Amino acid sequence: MHRGYQYFLSSFFLTAALAAPLAASAAAKTQDNGRQEEHHRDAKDRNRVYDRDHRDYHNWNDREDRFYRQYLGERHREYRPFAEMKEKEQRAYWKWRHRHPDHDQDRH
Repeated sequence: MHRGYQYFLSSFFLTAALAAPLAASAAAKTQDNGRQEEHHRDAKDRNRVYDRDHRDYHNWNDREDRFYRQYLGERHREYRPFAEMKEKEQRAYWKWRHRHPDHDQDRH
């Protein structure tokens, strides 16, 4: 009986030791909030937004904010922070944005 108990404890601790890193990595992953944008800061501490449909990043700076406000103005919409827009609205903005390039060098 002592041997069975020792086998059980050994198996339990081995399983716990193997499962701990998996649990820690699962907890560390960010959850997808279902929104179009993903905000990141690059090495120059610029705010970058990922456009999933076009698979590229945009630096969210004064220039991008002007384009965003122009987009809202053309649609007679009041300003609302981009991150608060619905996914469909964000996708529509990026589609419009790619049709209105500013040929800047700091997009990527």
